[in-house]
Amino acid sequence: MTQALPANRTRIHVVVCSTRPSRIGPAIAQWFMRAAQPHAAADLCLVDLAEFALPVFDEPKHPRLRQYAHDHTLRWAASVDRADAFVFVTPEYNYGPPPSLLNAMTYLVHEWKYKPLAFVSYGGVSGGLRGVQVTKQVATTLRMVPIFEAVVIPGAPTQIDAEGVFVPNALQEASVAPLLEELDRLATALSVLRR
Repeated sequence: MTQALPANRTRIHVVVCSTRPSRIGPAIAQWFMRAAQPHAAADLCLVDLAEFALPVFDEPKHPRLRQYAHDHTLRWAASVDRADAFVFVTPEYNYGPPPSLLNAMTYLVHEWKYKPLAFVSYGGVSGGLRGVQVTKQVATTLRMVPIFEAVVIPGAPTQIDAEGVFVPNALQEASVAPLLEELDRLATALSVLRR
């Protein structure tokens, strides 16, 4: 018996989560997008939080109501709503996620629900893993589903070359395909709940 293929491909948003001017997140995200192409059974879209210029959460009504007052929220909500799954490319700040990411997550409720989440984390010795653990607590509160598969980049600045390009090691390269496979699998399974 032949298994029917999904009518629509999974839409994965690869989100650059740091908004600092000196950030290396865009270089890492660009590498991930290139590395994902041979493996992705999904459509990947690069999303940069800095481009949304979200102020510290400023909506007058609770986001569960979806009665947004500001254009920046409407643009952000539309972007998140379009995605079936997410890859957060995120550093660790002070054992936690960057404030820009927590702020962006706080803006919305319904748009995140029943969507799987993977991480490409980077930082110093921990490779951003402590920040990921904090983010997972927030994500599950929003009914997102974090997956186990990840790309972890300890000592990330040492892997940026003189031209500003991220140069992965073999383990990081090998981590991309399993992450995408699991993310797509779970996004397909959760699509019933999203409908």
